[in-house]
Amino acid sequence: MPMDNADIRITLVCENTATGAGLLGEHGLSWWIEAGGRRVLFDTGQGLSILHNAQRLGVDLSTTDAIVLSHGHYDHVGGLPAVLEQARDCPVWLHPAALDKKYSRGKDGRARRISCPLLDKERLASIAPRLRWLTEPTEIVPGVFATGPVPRRTGFEDRGGDFFRDEAMQVVDPLVDDVALAIPALAGTVVVLGCAHAGVVNTLDQVAPWLGPVAVVMGGMHLLHADRPRLQATAEAIHRHGVRSLGPNHCTGEKALAFLRQEFPDQCFPCHVGMRWPFSPPHPPAVPDQSQTIIP
Repeated sequence: MPMDNADIRITLVCENTATGAGLLGEHGLSWWIEAGGRRVLFDTGQGLSILHNAQRLGVDLSTTDAIVLSHGHYDHVGGLPAVLEQARDCPVWLHPAALDKKYSRGKDGRARRISCPLLDKERLASIAPRLRWLTEPTEIVPGVFATGPVPRRTGFEDRGGDFFRDEAMQVVDPLVDDVALAIPALAGTVVVLGCAHAGVVNTLDQVAPWLGPVAVVMGGMHLLHADRPRLQATAEAIHRHGVRSLGPNHCTGEKALAFLRQEFPDQCFPCHVGMRWPFSPPHPPAVPDQSQTIIP
């Protein structure tokens, strides 16, 4: 059931870009989600800025009720040890495949490791004794849901690049560990993405029948290498879902950002470190201002 929208607030703690005095940007992502008196940290960035930004934003990481990792790439999990120093007994939710070694093909054609050594099961268990596995759709805390593995049904979406499970780049990484969060609210479901390696549209197609129509989508969409047909098909699906507000950031890519802003001039909003999104009453829909985006 949707909770009272006054009880939901999302703060962007880590992202590539920052807005506001004293805040730091880094290539990474971390969301602080407050819902119904519970607090969920979704991803932890690289670890370079999370403690600093959290302190500047008044985010008390010691009160974290749950940590969710969207997938096993360094820019989403690197800050986990620092966070667990402050939230020692906090459960950590992730898909088992997030523990796999992960590589991408660099611009020079060589393998580049993009997983974190800390995501060795034994080492991780030593700092996070309350590991929880995301193998199916799961309610993390009341009112905040994780997708679990997202079914890949569209014919136009891929993983967003060349990803592998071995340094020889012979074993393709299907990135089944990719998960998103969804929060039902009075005006519709809010979907918060990590990198959407499973595909933005696949994610929306999973969430909408489960939790209801999607009103807001925000986060990394990994459209860096998307061609025009994929961008167009993505936009058509977002229109079909009736999404009211769209906040692409992180790994979406400049070309895709420009396309989405042109395609959704009234729905797109900026999404940088330091921004907070409280939920406003569903009637009338709120219009973002230049200082803080208010989600309908």
